[in-house]
Amino acid sequence: MLILALPGAGPLAAGLAAQLNCDWSELALHRFPDGEALVRIDKPVRGRCVVLAGSLHHPDEKTLPLLFAADAARELGAAQVGLVAPYLAYMRQDRRFGPGEAVTSRSYARLLSGSLDFLVTVDPHLHRWHSLTDLYPIRTQVVASAPLVGRWLRRHVAQPLVIGPDAESEQWVVEVAAAADAPWTLMNKHRHGDREVVVKMAHRGPWPDCTPVLVDDIVSTGETLLAAVAALREAGLTSPQCIAVHALFDPDALYRLLEAGVSRVVTCDTIPHPTNAIEMAPLLAKAVLATAGAGAGHGDEKPPFVPQPERPL
Repeated sequence: MLILALPGAGPLAAGLAAQLNCDWSELALHRFPDGEALVRIDKPVRGRCVVLAGSLHHPDEKTLPLLFAADAARELGAAQVGLVAPYLAYMRQDRRFGPGEAVTSRSYARLLSGSLDFLVTVDPHLHRWHSLTDLYPIRTQVVASAPLVGRWLRRHVAQPLVIGPDAESEQWVVEVAAAADAPWTLMNKHRHGDREVVVKMAHRGPWPDCTPVLVDDIVSTGETLLAAVAALREAGLTSPQCIAVHALFDPDALYRLLEAGVSRVVTCDTIPHPTNAIEMAPLLAKAVLATAGAGAGHGDEKPPFVPQPERPL
């Protein structure tokens, strides 16, 4: 096996290689003055399972080099080509919210699936899709962060109360709370725009002596968590801590959360960020072994992509 680090993903590739006891290399990338990209693989790939590694935040600048590298690896004789993308982009546009909009979750899946044999990711945004296989016809493996988040809570927070900021977070909140052996509750959220969110407590306890811990899968603008912090304050609870899987922080989002009274912000290391405290590499490596092994000896065989009809919502 060879791990190829996409631009900026050297630590992820090194962590995976250490877990898998295999070789890794940076993918060489050159930008020409006209903006086009040249990619180069500096390790032999013939007969090997090549695993591209890198989170797909800021996906527009990363996707073409990824596809070029996958095609090059296949042309150079790789037995199979996979992708470990701890954060998988273009999952939130999972329906046509307005007339004429592209359903980019499907479009992006079609694009990646044409060049890959398998995909490993962490907690993709599947609120309207039943599973990742509804979108990706290749072999996929979803790594759940909840057990590691729950373990972190047990070790670092005394008497946590796990709180989901909206109803969509229920399944994940339940799993985190079970892993932490902690009580849990949900809030009601109404979104009126990218930066206009109203959150209310659905239940008011009592939860004596508990430390409120807001958990969410993605933090970008931080507006949902900021509204949740205000609702907790109104309910008379103590300063919360916040845990998120994917740290898609706007430049000032973390500062605003801390200014609002959040005592600590922690994220999984799916996207590099100063708040990273929960390491996913051990579980990602196990998923790579399981998913790549499922196709051992069949690197050139892929099911054809069949576009699915739009699902009524």
